[in-house]
Amino acid sequence: MTGKVLHVRSIWNGMISFGLVRVPVKLVNATESHAIPFREIHTEDGGRIRHRKFCELEDREVTAQEISRGYEEADGTIIPVTDEDLSHLPIPTARTIGILTFVPEDSIDPLQMGAAYYLAAGRAPAARPYALLREALRRSDKVAVAKFALRGRERLGMLRVIGDTIVLHGLLWPDEVRAPEGLAPGTDVTVPDRELNLADALVDALGGAGLEGLRDEYREAVEEVVAAKISGEALPEAPQPERGGRILDLTTALEMSLREARESRAAPGETAGGKPESAAKKRTPAKKTPQGKTPTGKPAAKAGQDVRKTTKAPTKKAPAKKAPAKKAVSRGRPA
Repeated sequence: MTGKVLHVRSIWNGMISFGLVRVPVKLVNATESHAIPFREIHTEDGGRIRHRKFCELEDREVTAQEISRGYEEADGTIIPVTDEDLSHLPIPTARTIGILTFVPEDSIDPLQMGAAYYLAAGRAPAARPYALLREALRRSDKVAVAKFALRGRERLGMLRVIGDTIVLHGLLWPDEVRAPEGLAPGTDVTVPDRELNLADALVDALGGAGLEGLRDEYREAVEEVVAAKISGEALPEAPQPERGGRILDLTTALEMSLREARESRAAPGETAGGKPESAAKKRTPAKKTPQGKTPTGKPAAKAGQDVRKTTKAPTKKAPAKKAPAKKAVSRGRPA
């Protein structure tokens, strides 16, 4: 986590059921996407592509107010299901996160974990029961498994504490996780102790770095390409893939990897991702974006605001030829 959640709209209001204790809460998305928002366009003339919804029977476009939901049977018959129908669901989780049990956190398979949400205390009287549940989770050193309903279906969830906030992780139902049978090598494959020891040493050499300094280099590279297109400059050159001899021996590959990892960690100016800082920055020099425009070339007030916020205004385009490492650091964008 890198920041505070302020003025975020809740997507669900209800309560946590903790025995006979009720905790009014609001559900808030805990994550956000920083992906570049591309638009679909007509290749021939650049026109914007729009997706419209048509009724098959009347062969005409319909508005959102005319659209509802239906269940399709095996023979293709559609059974309308209205909001009124769903309001009569015979389940207690429609507006309640019902705690079922408390288990050790490591007993939850990460394969089951889905979207994450922050739980904000609801009305003023919720402060005390919220704090009660939070401290009970902390003291138990366990997580709570609960049921709740969201977006038309009942879900399984896990409650845990991060800082002073209760977090809800959506969980897949156990029968929604596929068994990995037949995917791994057979048990008759053996690994020599020397290779295992080298692998252990490589794990230690590559360990220790946190996630805080990692960057989405793909997104930065896309921003660079878009900025170059806007300014009419030449597109950045893709780095040439490294060419090396083919290594057939697993032990040799481990020894070389271990040596490179140790040399990399010993070298100054290294990023959290394990790459030299000069090389990491040299790959993603930023481009100048015209004032009032986003990298998609549209006015910032109308579209592409996410791109505008994530694109950083640089001072100079990287040269086509590879520059010395020292100069690349001075020209590059801060990590």
